[in-house]
Parts: sequence; structure tokens; C-alpha cells
Amino acid sequence: MKTAHRQFKDTTYEHFARVGKAVSAPKRLELLDLLSQGPRTVEVLAELAALSVANASRHLQVLRGARLVESEKKGLFVEYRLASDDVAVFFASLRSLAEARLGEIEQVTRAYFHGRRAMEPIDGEELLRRAKSGAVTVLDVRPVEEYRAAHLRGAISIPVTELAARIDELPKDREIVAYCRGPYCVMAIEAVALLRKKGFDAHRMEQGVLEWRARGWSLERQGTES
Repeated sequence: MKTAHRQFKDTTYEHFARVGKAVSAPKRLELLDLLSQGPRTVEVLAELAALSVANASRHLQVLRGARLVESEKKGLFVEYRLASDDVAVFFASLRSLAEARLGEIEQVTRAYFHGRRAMEPIDGEELLRRAKSGAVTVLDVRPVEEYRAAHLRGAISIPVTELAARIDELPKDREIVAYCRGPYCVMAIEAVALLRKKGFDAHRMEQGVLEWRARGWSLERQGTES
């Protein structure tokens, strides 16, 4: 017969395991990463994660069951968001641990970005210093919905899909630092490649909203600092 002490321990770790089980599928991790950028409907998440709507919904229900995400009915659609900023911090910590312990991540990342001649990124601390001094233009190249949900303070929004048509909106006499969804996102690399081709002094930042949120740095939502 279990003692009260043993029962307490077993029950506690069972609840811990609920979170571990919820994030045990690669696609659920990708969904958390996408939701770190801002709220999304099931349909949009399914498209971004290359899932059917039915499969995306099932994965989101698992995450919801572990209290990692929340949902809200909006008209004909269901919109999901992270349950709290703590979830973003958890995801960033999980990713950092995996990067530190699993050499395979570095290998596959190096091979992918090297094949695309990725530029060396500017560190977030360095960007912060330059941005505060007014020395750089910070460019958010994610979809506009993600920019509206949360963006780096002072960043301007030009999605990478619109950059070629709107490139004249950017000053050529200032350095431009582009960012997207973090170290495994290629939108900023594409943007920097285009900007350099057009004669801009452009660089990419490896960190994005998720990393800044995890560090507790200032973000803006709908024009309001947070």
C-alpha cells in the first residue's frame, strides 16, 4: 500500500509528465513556436506547419489539455494563443537545452544555412545598443499579423513577400537589421540577400520575438510597449 508521501510524489510527477507528453511530438513543438509569434487560427497554423486542419486541431487539443495553449471562438474560426509568456520561456529553454546537448542540431543547421550562404547574424545585445543610439533601422519581415501581435520596440514592418515592391521605403544611409522568427527562420536571410543586392548595408538578427520575450526585453503589441 502506498504511503501518503509516495502518493504525493507519484501524483506530482504524473502532472509534470503531462507537459512532457504534450511536447513529445515535433509538430506540437512547431505549433508552440508559431504561437510564440502571436495568436493564430487553426487553419493558418495548419498551413504554416504543413498539416491538415484535422491534424493541427488534434495537436492543439493535446497542448490545450496540458494548459500550454488557450483557444477562443472568433466568428466561424477558433483562434489559439499561448497560455502565458511562461510557455514561450519554457519553449526557448527547451530549445536551448536541445541545442547544447544534441550535436545533430548544429550539424543539420550548419549544413542548411551554409548551403544558402547565410550571413553571420548580429547578436541581440549588439542590436539593442545600436537601435537605442539610432544607428540602425530594425526591420521585421514576418507576416503583418505577427508584427501586430508582438514586435521588437521601434521595428518597422515590411513582410519579406512585399520587400521588393516596398524597398524604396527604407533609408539607404543607415544600416538595416532584419529579423523574423528566430535562428531557424530563413525570411530574414532572404530579406538581407535582397537588400544587399540593392546596395543596402543589411544584416540579420538571429533572435526574434520569442528570444526577446524569454529574456524579458521590451516588446510592443499593437503599438503598445509591453
